[in-house]
Amino acid sequence: MMQFTDWDILRSLLMAARWTIALSLVAFIGGGVIGLLLTVLRSSKHVAFGRVIQLYVELFQGTPLLMQLFLCFFGLSLFGIEVSAWTAAIIALTLYSSAYFHDIWRGCIEALPKGQWEACRTLGLTYLDTMRYVIAPQAAQLAIAPTVGFSVQIVKGTALASIIGFVELTKAGTMLNNATFQPFKVFAFVAIIYFIICFPLSALARHLEKRQNVSR
Repeated sequence: MMQFTDWDILRSLLMAARWTIALSLVAFIGGGVIGLLLTVLRSSKHVAFGRVIQLYVELFQGTPLLMQLFLCFFGLSLFGIEVSAWTAAIIALTLYSSAYFHDIWRGCIEALPKGQWEACRTLGLTYLDTMRYVIAPQAAQLAIAPTVGFSVQIVKGTALASIIGFVELTKAGTMLNNATFQPFKVFAFVAIIYFIICFPLSALARHLEKRQNVSR
């Protein structure tokens, strides 16, 4: 049997953690882009857009992320589309994240006084000009803290990608445990690495929230 030192275990987990971080970044950026588009369309008050987007949000928030991963990985093959575990994880996490980003940012927009919209219409500003010059800058200030906070959920959500065979931190931990038969040590290292990734983000979100409350 091959002998694994503590450094061997830790090094392997750190290598796998790179994929956890990469998947988190792609899902954060992709989800942010789609979430922003949904938010802009929903804020236009177009009835058709509102209903479709509401259904989209309820679908991805109302079903488990694990089920979404299964559907992306196995379901697409029913239509003759073969995807890798990496691609399926990106699609599922991006769509999942976009639904929550939309809710966060829409809430920040709706938190602003409605009189600002009326004032902009009185001044003859178009919807896009109102969003660009008046609403978006203020909403962005409100949205920074919860957006950073949700990034922690994205990082932790990547652990579910191990179920479809994507080798990230959790999957690497499972494989090392099967090879070393040292579950406490291996998963203690896994937990520590997740903590090192997530704690700075959580601390930053709390700091931004406190600073925002003070500025108010």
